[in-house]
Amino acid sequence: MDFNMKKLASDAGIFFTRAVQFTEEKFGQAEKTELDAQFENLLARADSTKNWTEKILRQTEVLLQPNPSARVEEFLYEKLDRKVPSRVTNGELLAQYMAEAASELGPTTPYGKTLIKVAEAEKRLGAAERDFIHTASINFLTPLRTFLEGDWKTISKERRLLHNRRLDLDACKARLKKAKAAEAKATCEGDTVPDFQETRPRNYILSASASALWNDEADKAEQELRVAQTEFDRQAEVTRLLLEGISSTHVNHLRCLHEFVESQTTYYAQCYRHMLDLQKQLGSSSLSTACLAWTLTGSLAREATRRARSLSPTWNCLAKQAPSQAPAHSGLGRRGWVQPCHLSCLLVTQLLRVGKLTPSHPAPGPPAARGPRG
Repeated sequence: MDFNMKKLASDAGIFFTRAVQFTEEKFGQAEKTELDAQFENLLARADSTKNWTEKILRQTEVLLQPNPSARVEEFLYEKLDRKVPSRVTNGELLAQYMAEAASELGPTTPYGKTLIKVAEAEKRLGAAERDFIHTASINFLTPLRTFLEGDWKTISKERRLLHNRRLDLDACKARLKKAKAAEAKATCEGDTVPDFQETRPRNYILSASASALWNDEADKAEQELRVAQTEFDRQAEVTRLLLEGISSTHVNHLRCLHEFVESQTTYYAQCYRHMLDLQKQLGSSSLSTACLAWTLTGSLAREATRRARSLSPTWNCLAKQAPSQAPAHSGLGRRGWVQPCHLSCLLVTQLLRVGKLTPSHPAPGPPAARGPRG
C-alpha cells in the first residue's frame, strides 16, 4: 500500500512538472528542445501517410458498399469479432425480381423470355461483384486497416512517449538553469565582506549555507539532466526507426494497390463478357420479334385494306396510284404500292373518313382529272 502511494505521488509530481513545462512553453516563458529537420520531415511524412490512408480506406469502403447502414453493420460485426452475414448484391436482387416478373407475366411470351435472359445475366453480374468485393477486402482494405490499427498506433504511442521525454528534459534544463543562477547569486553574497555594523553575523552564515545548498541542488539537477537526456535520445532513436519504417509501408501498400487494380480489371472484364453474351442473345431475339411484328403488320394491313374496299369504291384510287401520280413519299414501293408499315396510318385516316358515310348516301365518284393550268 505504501509502495502504491509513493508511486502515485511520484507520478503526480511528474505530471505536474510536465504540465508546468508545457504551459510555460505555450506562453513563451520556457525554452523548448527542437528536433532536427530530418526527424521533422519523417514526422510530417508519417502524418500525411496516415491521413491519406484513412481517406483512401473510407472511400474504397463506399465504393464497395454504397449503403451506409450496411457499412455500419459490418463495422459493428468486426468490432464484436463476429462473422459478417452474407448479403445479397443489387444485381442478384434485380435478377430475382426479373425472374419473378417473368414467371407471373408469362415465361413463354417474348417479354417473359427476355426477362429470364436478363435475370440470368444480372445474377452472373451479382456473383462477379460479390467475388470482387471479397477479393478487394482481403487484398486491399485489410492491409490498410492493419496499418492504421497496428503500426500507426505503435508510432503514436512512441511519439507521445517521446513528447513526454522531451518535456522532462526541458524541465531538467530549466531546473538546472535556476539552480545555477541561485548558486551564483548566493556565492556573490557569500564573497561580500560583511559589515557588522549594519548586518548581523548570522545573515552571513545563512548566505554561506544557502550557497552550499544551491550547489548541491545544481549537482542534483545536472545528474537528472544527464538521465533525462539519455532517455530522450533512446526514445528519439526508437521513434526514428518506426518513422523510417513508413517506407516499407508504402511498398506494401503499393503491392496491395496493384492487386486491387488487378481484381477490379478482372471484375469489369467478367461484366463485359456477360453483357456481350446477353447482347448477342437479345440480338437474335430482337430479329425474331421484328419478323413477327412485320408479319402482324402485314396481316393487319391486308385486313384493313379488305374492309376499306368493302366500304368505299374510291379506295382503289387511294391504295394504288400510278407511278407518275404517286407523291414522293418514302412509304411508296417501287411499283407505286403503299408499304405496310406506312399503310397503317393512311388506313386509319381513310376508315375514319369513310365511316362518316351512310349506306343511304352513295359514295362520291372518283375526282375528275384537272386539266393543265393556264
